[in-house]
Amino acid sequence: MIASDLQRGIERLGDLIAEARAIVPFTGAGISTECGIPDFRSPGGIWTRNRPIPFDEFVASQEARDESWRRRFAMEQIFAAAKPGRGHRALASLYRAGKVPAVITQNIDNLHQASGFAPEHVIELHGNTTYARCIGCGQSYQLDWVKRRFDDDGAAPNCTACDEPVKTATISFGQMMPDDEMQRATALSQACDLFIAIGSSLVVWPAAGFPVMAKRAGARLVIINREPTDQDDIADLVIHHDIGETLGPFVGN
Repeated sequence: MIASDLQRGIERLGDLIAEARAIVPFTGAGISTECGIPDFRSPGGIWTRNRPIPFDEFVASQEARDESWRRRFAMEQIFAAAKPGRGHRALASLYRAGKVPAVITQNIDNLHQASGFAPEHVIELHGNTTYARCIGCGQSYQLDWVKRRFDDDGAAPNCTACDEPVKTATISFGQMMPDDEMQRATALSQACDLFIAIGSSLVVWPAAGFPVMAKRAGARLVIINREPTDQDDIADLVIHHDIGETLGPFVGN
């Protein structure tokens, strides 16, 4: 069912939330655009201006590592200034009310944690850009440390423990998806009775398989996204409206 207008969509969503025992939100870039964080894939998005750097290229080339970190530092003010939007705050309200056990996200911006989710209840399928990690031993680094080394040496740094490259703690193209997060997302999708996909184009697999998985396991499926998705036809409710306006009424619930 595609909501005929925003108000009808909000009312039906409210009914589904009230009836649900376990709600699993699945969030994509659209939930963070009102927070000032640009989309990556949409027309005019970051990847239409800068070709993404695949993982194997990052590993093989110092030049690619330097360019990757130059891009990240250029975005620092945007990420640092971003605050949770109405969508984040609405999900955090449902989390505090005991309706949402955890959130599955494709986003890397840390805004779910900032909205009130405990870090262990944010399942980051694509990692987190607010800190760095060695691709060899996994040691974590603060971005300030990377920036100082980058500025001092004129090049992206290697790990002080094992000398392997340090990159943002995100999942790049060609990099393996994190096993633990994928397993947890699978278990949550199969156990919930309401799955809400928010601000995701649902074209990036295997992450896009979780709404289908939840639906097949018996959950009701809601899709909130400005543009149509390939999964609209299997959803119980589709709302093609602004995410902040759609979820704003639930911020205080």
